[in-house]
Amino acid sequence: MSKGTLFDKVWQSHTVATLPSGQTQLFIGLHLIHEVTSPQAFAMLRDRGLTVPFSERTVATVDHIVPTENQARPFVDAMAEEMMQELERNCKDNGIQFYNIGSGSQGIVHVIAPEQGLTQPGMTIACGDSHTSTHGAFGAIAFGIGTSQVRDVLASQTLALAKLKVRKIEVNGALQPGVYAKDVILHIIRTLGVKGGVGYAYEFAGTTFDHMSMEERMTVCNMAIEGGARCGYVNPDAITFAYLKGRDFAPKGDDWETAVAWWTAIRSDADAEYDDVIVFDADDITPTITWGITPGQGLGVGDLVPTAASLLEEDRFIAEEAYQYMDLAPGTPIKGTKVDVCFIGSCTNGRISDLREAAKIAQGRHVADGIKAFVVPGSERVKLQAEAEGLDKIFEAAGFEWRNAGCSMCLAMNPDKLVGRQISASSSNRNFKGRQGSSSGRTLLMSPAMVAAAAVTGQVSDVREWL
Repeated sequence: MSKGTLFDKVWQSHTVATLPSGQTQLFIGLHLIHEVTSPQAFAMLRDRGLTVPFSERTVATVDHIVPTENQARPFVDAMAEEMMQELERNCKDNGIQFYNIGSGSQGIVHVIAPEQGLTQPGMTIACGDSHTSTHGAFGAIAFGIGTSQVRDVLASQTLALAKLKVRKIEVNGALQPGVYAKDVILHIIRTLGVKGGVGYAYEFAGTTFDHMSMEERMTVCNMAIEGGARCGYVNPDAITFAYLKGRDFAPKGDDWETAVAWWTAIRSDADAEYDDVIVFDADDITPTITWGITPGQGLGVGDLVPTAASLLEEDRFIAEEAYQYMDLAPGTPIKGTKVDVCFIGSCTNGRISDLREAAKIAQGRHVADGIKAFVVPGSERVKLQAEAEGLDKIFEAAGFEWRNAGCSMCLAMNPDKLVGRQISASSSNRNFKGRQGSSSGRTLLMSPAMVAAAAVTGQVSDVREWL
Protein backbone atom coordinates (compact mmCIF):
# COMPACT_ATOMS: atom_id res chain seq x y z
CA MET A 1 0.00 0.00 0.00
CA SER A 2 0.99 3.61 -0.53
CA LYS A 3 2.95 5.43 2.14
CA GLY A 4 3.87 9.07 2.67
CA THR A 5 1.57 10.45 -0.04
CA LEU A 6 -0.72 13.43 0.45
CA PHE A 7 -3.63 11.02 0.22
CA ASP A 8 -2.27 8.91 3.09
CA LYS A 9 -1.61 11.97 5.25
CA VAL A 10 -5.04 13.52 4.73
CA TRP A 11 -6.79 10.18 5.18
CA GLN A 12 -4.98 9.50 8.45
CA SER A 13 -5.60 12.98 9.86
CA HIS A 14 -9.34 12.68 9.16
CA THR A 15 -9.82 9.13 10.43
CA VAL A 16 -12.35 8.93 13.25
CA ALA A 17 -12.40 5.16 13.64
CA THR A 18 -11.92 1.85 11.87
CA LEU A 19 -15.30 0.19 11.51
CA PRO A 20 -16.03 -3.54 11.96
CA SER A 21 -16.42 -3.76 8.18
CA GLY A 22 -12.80 -2.69 7.78
CA GLN A 23 -13.89 0.66 6.36
CA THR A 24 -12.70 3.96 7.75
CA GLN A 25 -15.09 6.38 9.38
CA LEU A 26 -13.75 9.55 7.78
CA PHE A 27 -14.46 13.09 8.99
CA ILE A 28 -15.65 15.37 6.16
CA GLY A 29 -14.42 18.94 6.49
CA LEU A 30 -16.60 20.49 3.78
CA HIS A 31 -19.93 19.26 2.45
CA LEU A 32 -21.34 20.79 -0.73
CA ILE A 33 -24.96 20.30 -1.72
CA HIS A 34 -27.23 21.26 -4.60
CA GLU A 35 -30.85 20.78 -5.58
CA VAL A 36 -30.68 17.34 -7.24
CA THR A 37 -29.26 14.87 -4.70
CA SER A 38 -30.12 16.62 -1.43
CA PRO A 39 -33.96 16.58 -1.21
CA GLN A 40 -34.17 12.83 -0.57
CA ALA A 41 -31.34 13.03 1.96
CA PHE A 42 -33.14 15.73 3.97
CA ALA A 43 -36.33 13.66 3.78
CA MET A 44 -34.45 10.70 5.26
CA LEU A 45 -33.29 12.90 8.14
CA ARG A 46 -36.83 14.06 8.85
CA ASP A 47 -38.12 10.48 8.77
CA ARG A 48 -35.58 9.57 11.47
CA GLY A 49 -36.00 12.72 13.52
CA LEU A 50 -32.37 13.73 12.87
CA THR A 51 -30.88 17.21 12.56
CA VAL A 52 -27.79 18.71 10.90
CA PRO A 53 -25.46 19.30 13.88
CA PHE A 54 -22.58 20.84 11.88
CA SER A 55 -24.53 23.00 9.46
CA GLU A 56 -21.66 25.48 9.20
CA ARG A 57 -19.69 22.81 7.30
CA THR A 58 -22.33 22.49 4.56
CA VAL A 59 -22.69 24.99 1.72
CA ALA A 60 -25.44 24.94 -0.91
CA THR A 61 -26.01 26.35 -4.36
CA VAL A 62 -28.37 25.67 -7.24
CA ASP A 63 -26.90 24.63 -10.60
CA HIS A 64 -28.20 21.53 -12.40
CA ILE A 65 -31.81 22.57 -13.03
CA VAL A 66 -31.24 26.31 -13.39
CA PRO A 67 -32.42 27.83 -16.70
CA THR A 68 -29.61 29.81 -18.28
CA GLU A 69 -31.93 32.12 -20.27
CA ASN A 70 -35.14 32.97 -18.42
CA GLN A 71 -34.50 32.68 -14.68
CA ALA A 72 -37.78 34.30 -13.59
CA ARG A 73 -39.54 32.50 -10.73
CA PRO A 74 -41.47 30.32 -10.73
CA PHE A 75 -39.46 28.37 -13.31
CA VAL A 76 -41.32 27.24 -16.41
CA ASP A 77 -40.38 23.64 -15.56
CA ALA A 78 -42.64 22.73 -12.62
CA MET A 79 -40.33 19.97 -11.37
CA ALA A 80 -37.33 22.33 -11.42
CA GLU A 81 -39.32 24.88 -9.42
CA GLU A 82 -40.30 22.20 -6.90
CA MET A 83 -36.66 21.14 -6.47
CA MET A 84 -35.65 24.77 -6.05
CA GLN A 85 -38.25 25.37 -3.35
CA GLU A 86 -37.22 22.20 -1.54
CA LEU A 87 -33.58 23.28 -1.42
CA GLU A 88 -34.54 26.75 -0.20
CA ARG A 89 -36.68 25.23 2.55
CA ASN A 90 -34.09 22.69 3.65
CA CYS A 91 -31.33 25.29 3.86
CA LYS A 92 -33.52 27.69 5.82
CA ASP A 93 -34.73 25.00 8.24
CA ASN A 94 -31.20 23.77 8.93
CA GLY A 95 -29.25 27.03 8.94
CA ILE A 96 -27.20 26.15 5.84
CA GLN A 97 -25.51 28.84 3.76
CA PHE A 98 -27.26 28.95 0.38
CA TYR A 99 -25.94 30.81 -2.66
CA ASN A 100 -29.15 31.39 -4.59
CA ILE A 101 -29.66 32.97 -7.99
CA GLY A 102 -28.94 36.68 -7.77
CA SER A 103 -26.75 36.36 -4.69
CA GLY A 104 -23.68 37.19 -6.76
CA SER A 105 -22.11 33.86 -5.78
CA GLN A 106 -24.45 31.28 -7.34
CA GLY A 107 -23.07 28.86 -9.87
CA ILE A 108 -21.91 25.32 -10.49
CA VAL A 109 -21.01 23.82 -7.13
CA HIS A 110 -17.48 22.88 -8.26
CA VAL A 111 -16.84 26.40 -9.48
CA ILE A 112 -18.16 28.46 -6.57
CA ALA A 113 -16.35 26.61 -3.75
CA PRO A 114 -12.85 27.10 -5.20
CA GLU A 115 -13.46 30.70 -6.27
CA GLN A 116 -14.57 31.63 -2.75
CA GLY A 117 -11.66 29.86 -1.07
CA LEU A 118 -13.92 27.28 0.57
CA THR A 119 -11.81 24.55 -1.04
CA GLN A 120 -8.40 24.36 0.61
CA PRO A 121 -5.45 21.94 0.73
CA GLY A 122 -5.60 19.02 3.15
CA MET A 123 -9.39 19.00 3.37
CA THR A 124 -11.80 16.15 2.94
CA ILE A 125 -14.68 17.26 0.73
CA ALA A 126 -17.87 15.47 -0.25
CA CYS A 127 -20.75 16.33 -2.57
CA GLY A 128 -23.61 14.43 -4.14
CA ASP A 129 -22.06 14.87 -7.57
CA SER A 130 -19.49 12.65 -9.24
CA HIS A 131 -17.29 15.53 -10.38
CA THR A 132 -16.42 16.50 -6.80
CA SER A 133 -12.96 15.20 -7.72
CA THR A 134 -12.44 18.73 -9.14
CA HIS A 135 -11.47 20.01 -5.68
CA GLY A 136 -8.45 17.70 -5.57
CA ALA A 137 -6.64 20.32 -7.65
CA PHE A 138 -5.97 22.09 -4.35
CA GLY A 139 -4.49 19.06 -2.61
CA ALA A 140 -7.82 18.10 -1.06
CA ILE A 141 -9.31 14.61 -1.04
CA ALA A 142 -12.72 15.07 -2.62
CA PHE A 143 -15.38 12.43 -3.20
CA GLY A 144 -18.59 12.31 -5.16
CA ILE A 145 -21.19 10.50 -3.06
CA GLY A 146 -24.70 9.08 -3.35
CA THR A 147 -27.88 10.35 -1.74
CA SER A 148 -27.72 8.02 1.27
CA GLN A 149 -24.17 9.22 1.89
CA VAL A 150 -25.34 12.84 1.63
CA ARG A 151 -27.72 11.92 4.46
CA ASP A 152 -24.84 10.41 6.46
CA VAL A 153 -22.69 13.53 6.14
CA LEU A 154 -25.57 15.82 7.06
CA ALA A 155 -26.31 13.73 10.14
CA SER A 156 -22.79 12.88 11.34
CA GLN A 157 -20.24 14.86 9.28
CA THR A 158 -18.57 11.52 8.51
CA LEU A 159 -18.52 8.86 5.79
CA ALA A 160 -17.76 5.15 5.84
CA LEU A 161 -15.20 4.54 3.09
CA ALA A 162 -12.66 1.92 2.11
CA LYS A 163 -9.15 3.32 1.71
CA LEU A 164 -7.99 3.60 -1.88
CA LYS A 165 -4.72 2.69 -3.51
CA VAL A 166 -2.72 5.61 -4.93
CA ARG A 167 -1.48 5.81 -8.50
CA LYS A 168 0.94 8.56 -9.44
CA ILE A 169 0.37 9.88 -12.97
CA GLU A 170 3.29 11.98 -14.18
CA VAL A 171 3.10 14.17 -17.24
CA ASN A 172 6.36 15.86 -18.15
CA GLY A 173 7.24 18.57 -20.65
CA ALA A 174 5.60 21.64 -22.17
CA LEU A 175 2.27 21.35 -23.94
CA GLN A 176 2.20 22.39 -27.59
CA PRO A 177 0.26 25.56 -28.49
CA GLY A 178 -3.39 24.58 -28.92
CA VAL A 179 -3.11 21.72 -26.45
CA TYR A 180 -4.91 22.34 -23.17
CA ALA A 181 -5.59 20.70 -19.82
CA LYS A 182 -8.72 19.11 -21.30
CA ASP A 183 -6.57 17.37 -23.88
CA VAL A 184 -4.25 16.10 -21.15
CA ILE A 185 -7.00 14.36 -19.19
CA LEU A 186 -8.73 13.03 -22.32
CA HIS A 187 -5.36 11.60 -23.40
CA ILE A 188 -4.83 9.95 -20.00
CA ILE A 189 -8.32 8.42 -20.01
CA ARG A 190 -7.92 7.32 -23.62
CA THR A 191 -4.71 5.52 -22.66
CA LEU A 192 -5.70 3.98 -19.31
CA GLY A 193 -9.38 3.45 -20.01
CA VAL A 194 -12.57 4.38 -18.19
CA LYS A 195 -12.04 1.55 -15.69
CA GLY A 196 -8.29 1.96 -15.32
CA GLY A 197 -8.56 3.94 -12.10
CA VAL A 198 -11.08 1.76 -10.27
CA GLY A 199 -9.93 1.39 -6.66
CA TYR A 200 -7.40 4.22 -6.98
CA ALA A 201 -6.85 7.83 -6.10
CA TYR A 202 -4.87 9.56 -8.85
CA GLU A 203 -2.00 11.85 -7.89
CA PHE A 204 -1.26 14.09 -10.87
CA ALA A 205 2.37 15.16 -10.93
CA GLY A 206 5.27 16.03 -13.20
CA THR A 207 6.57 19.22 -14.80
CA THR A 208 3.44 19.70 -16.92
CA PHE A 209 1.27 19.96 -13.83
CA ASP A 210 3.89 22.06 -12.05
CA HIS A 211 3.31 24.77 -14.65
CA MET A 212 -0.48 24.51 -14.89
CA SER A 213 -2.72 27.17 -13.42
CA MET A 214 -5.23 26.20 -10.75
CA GLU A 215 -8.05 26.30 -13.26
CA GLU A 216 -6.16 23.92 -15.55
CA ARG A 217 -5.53 21.57 -12.64
CA MET A 218 -9.23 21.68 -11.79
CA THR A 219 -10.09 20.59 -15.34
CA VAL A 220 -7.86 17.54 -15.04
CA CYS A 221 -9.00 16.54 -11.55
CA ASN A 222 -12.62 17.09 -12.58
CA MET A 223 -12.41 14.20 -15.03
CA ALA A 224 -10.39 11.80 -12.87
CA ILE A 225 -13.73 10.13 -12.12
CA GLU A 226 -14.21 9.52 -15.87
CA GLY A 227 -11.08 7.37 -15.77
CA GLY A 228 -12.54 5.27 -12.96
CA ALA A 229 -10.58 6.90 -10.12
CA ARG A 230 -12.59 7.83 -7.02
CA CYS A 231 -10.63 11.05 -6.69
CA GLY A 232 -7.69 12.89 -8.21
CA TYR A 233 -5.39 15.49 -6.70
CA VAL A 234 -2.36 17.70 -7.23
CA ASN A 235 0.07 18.51 -4.42
CA PRO A 236 -0.35 22.11 -3.22
CA ASP A 237 2.40 24.57 -4.15
CA ALA A 238 3.08 28.27 -4.64
CA ILE A 239 0.52 28.37 -7.49
CA THR A 240 -2.12 26.98 -5.13
CA PHE A 241 -1.29 29.46 -2.39
CA ALA A 242 -1.30 32.44 -4.75
CA TYR A 243 -4.74 31.46 -6.04
CA LEU A 244 -6.19 31.15 -2.53
CA LYS A 245 -4.68 34.23 -0.90
CA GLY A 246 -7.26 36.92 -0.24
CA ARG A 247 -10.31 34.86 -1.19
CA ASP A 248 -13.44 35.05 0.95
CA PHE A 249 -12.83 32.02 3.15
CA ALA A 250 -9.04 31.78 2.94
CA PRO A 251 -7.14 32.20 6.21
CA LYS A 252 -6.13 35.77 7.01
CA GLY A 253 -3.25 37.41 8.87
CA ASP A 254 -1.11 35.12 11.03
CA ASP A 255 -3.48 32.25 10.25
CA TRP A 256 -2.40 32.46 6.62
CA GLU A 257 1.25 31.69 7.38
CA THR A 258 0.23 28.85 9.69
CA ALA A 259 -2.01 27.42 7.00
CA VAL A 260 0.67 27.61 4.30
CA ALA A 261 3.15 25.82 6.56
CA TRP A 262 0.67 22.99 7.13
CA TRP A 263 -0.37 22.84 3.47
CA THR A 264 3.29 22.49 2.53
CA ALA A 265 3.86 19.73 5.10
CA ILE A 266 1.07 17.54 3.72
CA ARG A 267 2.60 17.33 0.25
CA SER A 268 3.64 13.84 -0.76
CA ASP A 269 7.09 13.04 0.60
CA ALA A 270 10.01 12.91 -1.83
CA ASP A 271 10.38 9.20 -0.99
CA ALA A 272 6.63 8.47 -0.90
CA GLU A 273 5.63 4.98 -1.95
CA TYR A 274 2.89 4.50 -4.55
CA ASP A 275 0.88 1.48 -5.56
CA ASP A 276 1.52 2.33 -9.20
CA VAL A 277 3.32 4.97 -11.28
CA ILE A 278 2.59 5.83 -14.93
CA VAL A 279 4.52 8.43 -16.91
CA PHE A 280 3.37 10.42 -19.96
CA ASP A 281 5.27 12.79 -22.28
CA ALA A 282 3.52 16.08 -23.02
CA ASP A 283 4.90 16.00 -26.57
CA ASP A 284 2.70 12.98 -27.30
CA ILE A 285 -0.51 14.90 -26.51
CA THR A 286 -2.42 16.60 -29.32
CA PRO A 287 -5.86 18.27 -29.35
CA THR A 288 -8.03 15.34 -28.31
CA ILE A 289 -11.68 14.59 -29.05
CA THR A 290 -14.02 11.79 -28.09
CA TRP A 291 -15.54 9.93 -31.02
CA GLY A 292 -17.70 7.41 -29.15
CA ILE A 293 -19.98 7.01 -26.17
CA THR A 294 -17.48 6.95 -23.29
CA PRO A 295 -14.80 9.50 -22.35
CA GLY A 296 -12.23 6.78 -23.02
CA GLN A 297 -13.11 6.62 -26.70
CA GLY A 298 -10.85 9.49 -27.68
CA LEU A 299 -8.43 10.29 -30.46
CA GLY A 300 -6.22 13.09 -31.68
CA VAL A 301 -7.83 15.59 -34.02
CA GLY A 302 -5.63 14.36 -36.86
CA ASP A 303 -6.42 10.68 -36.27
CA LEU A 304 -8.88 8.31 -37.88
CA VAL A 305 -11.83 6.75 -36.04
CA PRO A 306 -10.28 3.45 -34.90
CA THR A 307 -11.26 0.19 -36.53
CA ALA A 308 -12.41 -2.65 -34.32
CA ALA A 309 -9.39 -4.69 -35.37
CA SER A 310 -7.04 -2.01 -34.00
CA LEU A 311 -8.62 -2.13 -30.55
CA LEU A 312 -8.13 -4.51 -27.66
CA GLU A 313 -10.61 -7.37 -27.76
CA GLU A 314 -12.38 -6.19 -24.60
CA ASP A 315 -12.99 -2.76 -26.21
CA ARG A 316 -14.53 -4.01 -29.44
CA PHE A 317 -18.10 -4.57 -28.26
CA ILE A 318 -18.53 -1.00 -26.97
CA ALA A 319 -16.79 0.27 -30.13
CA GLU A 320 -19.36 -1.46 -32.35
CA GLU A 321 -22.12 0.12 -30.27
CA ALA A 322 -20.43 3.51 -30.64
CA TYR A 323 -20.05 3.23 -34.42
CA GLN A 324 -23.77 2.63 -34.76
CA TYR A 325 -24.91 5.25 -32.25
CA MET A 326 -22.54 8.00 -33.38
CA ASP A 327 -22.93 7.15 -37.08
CA LEU A 328 -19.18 7.40 -37.56
CA ALA A 329 -17.43 4.95 -39.86
CA PRO A 330 -14.22 3.30 -38.59
CA GLY A 331 -11.16 4.36 -40.51
CA THR A 332 -12.49 7.83 -41.37
CA PRO A 333 -11.07 11.18 -40.14
CA ILE A 334 -12.69 12.78 -37.11
CA LYS A 335 -11.61 16.16 -38.44
CA GLY A 336 -14.33 17.54 -40.67
CA THR A 337 -17.18 15.85 -38.80
CA LYS A 338 -20.20 18.14 -39.05
CA VAL A 339 -21.71 19.51 -35.83
CA ASP A 340 -25.03 21.17 -35.01
CA VAL A 341 -24.59 22.61 -31.50
CA CYS A 342 -21.50 24.06 -29.78
CA PHE A 343 -21.55 24.34 -25.98
CA ILE A 344 -18.88 26.08 -23.90
CA GLY A 345 -19.33 25.71 -20.14
CA SER A 346 -19.71 23.10 -17.34
CA CYS A 347 -17.76 22.36 -14.15
CA THR A 348 -14.96 21.10 -16.40
CA ASN A 349 -14.51 24.16 -18.59
CA GLY A 350 -16.75 27.03 -17.48
CA ARG A 351 -14.12 29.15 -15.70
CA ILE A 352 -12.72 32.50 -16.75
CA SER A 353 -9.55 31.09 -18.35
CA ASP A 354 -11.67 28.69 -20.43
CA LEU A 355 -13.78 31.55 -21.71
CA ARG A 356 -10.70 33.63 -22.50
CA GLU A 357 -9.21 30.86 -24.64
CA ALA A 358 -12.47 30.33 -26.52
CA ALA A 359 -12.85 34.08 -27.05
CA LYS A 360 -9.42 34.21 -28.71
CA ILE A 361 -10.75 31.89 -31.40
CA ALA A 362 -14.15 33.61 -31.69
CA GLN A 363 -12.79 37.16 -31.95
CA GLY A 364 -13.17 38.61 -35.43
CA ARG A 365 -14.95 35.51 -36.71
CA HIS A 366 -18.57 34.35 -36.86
CA VAL A 367 -20.48 31.20 -36.06
CA ALA A 368 -21.22 29.16 -39.20
CA ASP A 369 -24.70 29.18 -40.69
CA GLY A 370 -27.07 26.76 -39.03
CA ILE A 371 -24.94 26.29 -35.92
CA LYS A 372 -26.36 26.96 -32.45
CA ALA A 373 -23.48 28.12 -30.26
CA PHE A 374 -23.69 29.33 -26.68
CA VAL A 375 -21.46 30.13 -23.73
CA VAL A 376 -22.49 29.46 -20.13
CA PRO A 377 -20.25 30.89 -17.39
CA GLY A 378 -19.64 28.55 -14.46
CA SER A 379 -20.78 31.08 -11.85
CA GLU A 380 -22.21 34.54 -11.38
CA ARG A 381 -18.72 35.74 -10.45
CA VAL A 382 -17.24 34.28 -13.64
CA LYS A 383 -19.99 35.96 -15.65
CA LEU A 384 -19.29 39.35 -14.10
CA GLN A 385 -15.55 39.02 -14.63
CA ALA A 386 -16.00 37.94 -18.25
CA GLU A 387 -18.28 40.91 -18.87
CA ALA A 388 -15.78 43.27 -17.24
CA GLU A 389 -13.17 41.95 -19.70
CA GLY A 390 -15.54 42.30 -22.64
CA LEU A 391 -15.63 38.60 -23.43
CA ASP A 392 -19.42 38.63 -23.67
CA LYS A 393 -19.23 41.23 -26.43
CA ILE A 394 -16.68 39.15 -28.34
CA PHE A 395 -18.90 36.08 -28.18
CA GLU A 396 -22.07 37.94 -29.07
CA ALA A 397 -20.42 39.70 -32.03
CA ALA A 398 -19.34 36.26 -33.25
CA GLY A 399 -22.89 34.91 -33.04
CA PHE A 400 -22.67 33.00 -29.77
CA GLU A 401 -25.45 33.27 -27.19
CA TRP A 402 -24.26 34.63 -23.82
CA ARG A 403 -26.08 32.95 -20.93
CA ASN A 404 -26.43 32.99 -17.14
CA ALA A 405 -24.55 30.62 -14.82
CA GLY A 406 -25.55 26.97 -14.53
CA CYS A 407 -24.76 23.41 -15.55
CA SER A 408 -26.69 23.90 -18.79
CA MET A 409 -26.26 21.26 -21.50
CA CYS A 410 -23.66 19.22 -19.62
CA LEU A 411 -26.45 17.21 -17.99
CA ALA A 412 -29.45 18.89 -19.65
CA MET A 413 -31.66 18.82 -16.54
CA ASN A 414 -32.87 22.22 -17.75
CA PRO A 415 -34.12 23.73 -21.02
CA ASP A 416 -30.67 23.45 -22.71
CA LYS A 417 -30.97 20.16 -24.63
CA LEU A 418 -30.01 18.57 -27.90
CA VAL A 419 -32.88 17.78 -30.26
CA GLY A 420 -33.14 14.47 -32.08
CA ARG A 421 -29.91 13.32 -33.73
CA GLN A 422 -28.09 16.62 -33.32
CA ILE A 423 -24.36 16.31 -32.72
CA SER A 424 -22.70 18.55 -30.16
CA ALA A 425 -19.17 19.88 -29.81
CA SER A 426 -19.02 20.19 -26.05
CA SER A 427 -16.51 21.34 -23.45
CA SER A 428 -18.24 19.23 -20.78
CA ASN A 429 -17.17 15.90 -19.27
CA ARG A 430 -19.46 13.09 -20.43
CA ASN A 431 -20.50 11.82 -23.85
CA PHE A 432 -22.84 9.03 -22.74
CA LYS A 433 -25.90 8.19 -24.80
CA GLY A 434 -28.60 10.77 -24.12
CA ARG A 435 -26.35 12.77 -21.79
CA GLN A 436 -27.16 16.13 -23.39
CA GLY A 437 -30.93 15.85 -23.30
CA SER A 438 -31.87 13.83 -26.39
CA SER A 439 -32.08 10.04 -26.30
CA SER A 440 -30.43 9.98 -29.73
CA GLY A 441 -28.25 13.10 -29.45
CA ARG A 442 -24.50 12.74 -29.93
CA THR A 443 -21.63 14.41 -28.08
CA LEU A 444 -18.01 15.09 -29.01
CA LEU A 445 -15.96 16.22 -25.99
CA MET A 446 -13.13 18.70 -26.59
CA SER A 447 -11.48 21.82 -25.17
CA PRO A 448 -13.31 25.18 -25.16
CA ALA A 449 -10.99 26.53 -27.87
CA MET A 450 -11.75 23.50 -30.03
CA VAL A 451 -15.49 24.04 -29.47
CA ALA A 452 -15.13 27.65 -30.60
CA ALA A 453 -13.28 26.52 -33.74
CA ALA A 454 -16.03 23.98 -34.46
CA ALA A 455 -18.66 26.70 -34.05
CA VAL A 456 -16.97 28.96 -36.59
CA THR A 457 -16.40 26.22 -39.17
CA GLY A 458 -19.46 24.08 -38.50
CA GLN A 459 -17.25 21.01 -38.16
CA VAL A 460 -14.49 19.47 -36.06
CA SER A 461 -11.39 21.56 -36.69
CA ASP A 462 -7.80 21.65 -35.49
CA VAL A 463 -7.42 24.74 -33.31
CA ARG A 464 -3.65 24.67 -33.85
CA GLU A 465 -4.26 25.96 -37.36
CA TRP A 466 -5.86 29.07 -35.86
CA LEU A 467 -3.05 30.08 -33.49
